[in-house]
Amino acid sequence: MALLRDMGRTLGKWTGRPAARLRKDSGDPDVAQAREAAAAADWATVRGLFEAHPEGGNRTELLWAVADTAGVERWIVQAVEAEPEAALPRVLAGFRHITWAWEARTGALAKHVSREQFDLFHGRLRLAEQWFYAAAEREPQWSSPWYGLQITGRGLQVGPTLALRRFEAAVRRAPHHLGAHSQQLQQVCKKWGGSDEQMHAFARESAAAAPGGSALGMLVPDAHLEQWLMLDSGADGRYMARPDVSASLHEAAAHSFRHPDFERLASPYQRIQVLNSFAMAFSLAGERSAARECFEATDGDVTESPWQYLNGSDPVAAYRKHRSAAGR
Repeated sequence: MALLRDMGRTLGKWTGRPAARLRKDSGDPDVAQAREAAAAADWATVRGLFEAHPEGGNRTELLWAVADTAGVERWIVQAVEAEPEAALPRVLAGFRHITWAWEARTGALAKHVSREQFDLFHGRLRLAEQWFYAAAEREPQWSSPWYGLQITGRGLQVGPTLALRRFEAAVRRAPHHLGAHSQQLQQVCKKWGGSDEQMHAFARESAAAAPGGSALGMLVPDAHLEQWLMLDSGADGRYMARPDVSASLHEAAAHSFRHPDFERLASPYQRIQVLNSFAMAFSLAGERSAARECFEATDGDVTESPWQYLNGSDPVAAYRKHRSAAGR
């Protein structure tokens, strides 16, 4: 195994390409520390890390670092009880219940999920909603509770009208919140009762309305990948090869990662996410030069989404395959 690793490193030097590796976060030490503290039930450290970061879109990584940590549900209620007027432990309880709910449901198709699993799934999501509303009452200007309510709402199928109100509540407080916009993109896509036309209009208008260099440009490739994913083999390739698809990708790229303010406006992990989405979309569109530009900018950092659409068990392998095809 050591010999294979050495050969891989040598090959990387020959090709001039950095080794591809999956990045689950931006490498921010605070995110890693939050995950460790959550696993250790160290509420004081978790609270201190959140207090050091402003409320809004930049807290998203920290929220999911805690939410994805098994066991948080066992100690977070004690933090809530100890601080009856605090919003933060209630927000974290809500996000942990979201992840915990999906753990119960699993990623299986609905027909393979039992009634008991669905009951547990919905029960945990309803508890999450209670935590989020309680947090919103205590901190009316925070966007995080409303971002969480967007996710619980889709799982509970609250319908498009209430879903839109929750999205609007989130972006009134944080106008360029990438997570909130990504959740609304899912809400208006065909599989959740919307349409391709609604989805593309939302992506295009949101990206165009954002400041130049915003991470919201990612909505455009994500919308195209969503439609590509729903099409049959053959039709999916023809769709991505359409000139209007390429044109929209280039237009969004110019207003997003190609804009001089991109590094200033997008967080490190947002930049990785944006570049990976554009890399896959440009690859599927046959835009090799543009894809290569994105691959070079990622420096080998791979995000699970969207590459898991091509290889669910090994997103990095899908990234490497398309990076090679792009000549990088």
